[in-house]
Amino acid sequence: MASGDLHYLGLVDIGRKIQTKELSPVEATKAMLGRIEKLDGRLKSFAYVMADSALAEAAAAEKEIASGKIRGPLHGVPVAVKDLCWAKGAPAAHGMTVHRDFRPTEDATVVARLKDAGAIILGKLQQTEGAYADHHPKIDPPKNPWNPDLWPGASSSGSGVATAAGLCFGSLGTDTGGSIRFPSAANGVTGLKPTWGRVSRYGAFELAATLDHIGPMARSAVDCGAILGVIAGQDPKDMTSVPLAVPDYLKGLSGDLRGVTIGVDRRWTTEGIDGDAAKVLAEGLRVAADVGATIKEIEFPDPKAIIDDWFPLCGVEVAVAHEDTYPARKDEYGPALAGLLDLGRQQSGMDYQKIVLRREAFRGAVRMLFETVDLIAVPAQAFAAPTLAKMATLGEDASLIGGLLRFTCPFDMTGSPTVTLPGGFAANGGPVGFQFVGRHFDEAGLVRAGDAFQRVTDWHKRHPGI
Repeated sequence: MASGDLHYLGLVDIGRKIQTKELSPVEATKAMLGRIEKLDGRLKSFAYVMADSALAEAAAAEKEIASGKIRGPLHGVPVAVKDLCWAKGAPAAHGMTVHRDFRPTEDATVVARLKDAGAIILGKLQQTEGAYADHHPKIDPPKNPWNPDLWPGASSSGSGVATAAGLCFGSLGTDTGGSIRFPSAANGVTGLKPTWGRVSRYGAFELAATLDHIGPMARSAVDCGAILGVIAGQDPKDMTSVPLAVPDYLKGLSGDLRGVTIGVDRRWTTEGIDGDAAKVLAEGLRVAADVGATIKEIEFPDPKAIIDDWFPLCGVEVAVAHEDTYPARKDEYGPALAGLLDLGRQQSGMDYQKIVLRREAFRGAVRMLFETVDLIAVPAQAFAAPTLAKMATLGEDASLIGGLLRFTCPFDMTGSPTVTLPGGFAANGGPVGFQFVGRHFDEAGLVRAGDAFQRVTDWHKRHPGI
């Protein structure tokens, strides 16, 4: 196979070629590094390229595979990780100038597990400042590979861009209010936000500890399942990681959804939703029904208060995470993150406790819905494929903020797992996605649903013409 034909293959597919010795991991790694060198000067998806260590890892993988040792589906496959994930000796700036000189002396647990699985770490992917809403004013934001005038998503912008542009075969992102789902939808890739506690957060800079989720972004649900199977599981370095067995997410995939009930709140998912976002969700439900799912009408608990609560709750947790540098080094912070920190520091203990109680009640109401359905279908956001010009007005338009967070932050507040699937294109040519939400720790059900949808559609196989 010519190296020029590699970059848009799926992660599991390229892994099979490498593990059957049809393709050398060194060849695959050199091809991806060459593509990064060629394209990333304008795409800006990488914060730091780890070429030397990647080639060394690829040579080690080649030697192991030649000897007959196969570590699993990621063995020899080039991937990349969001900058907030520590990689020993490599810069981890967290999208900030405050941390630009920080080089960790150990790997984040997720990075260590990728390496243990034989994956090749190409580098660190760019992100918004502190993993919040905007890129730091001194950092060039990643460019959407479909159209540079379109929003690339936040905060895992580099993960979405690099994965969509064929600069890696999969990546890690994080999600606190929607930051796996926004860039997955915006760039036309698949993103899986695991249940809070399924994946260790050790060695990853915090945005907000009880809201942060680390998860995979890749071509397909199957590829996401392969990555999640490696990074998931209890970690003694993170006592919030849950001691549950990690299933084989690739086992028993049949391509049908018989016996699966998908709930949808028609009012919530259509009122105030633009035509492209509504059409993609409706088509996703139609396909799910065609492959055997039962679609059930539900009434989702009103999320307005919980969306409003997300900002001060997140702000309090961010203030704790940044207490060593804020406000002491306030002049080094961009305005968006500084504003969130100020909001958090203004909250009283009583205000915070009221938010905690409302959050627990909302979490319980959502949990009860899963007594009658297996999945819930929602848009990725209320408006499809926003432009950079539109997103520049975010701070001035409350309806825009609400539409952005309407279908994302409620599931960070509950800690529920979700999969975001490419499902079409907007009138402006930008990709559009939708979500399935699952019950806690049923990521296997999300992989199954995503795989069933993607076996009979080809949205995830469409790529920008670069």
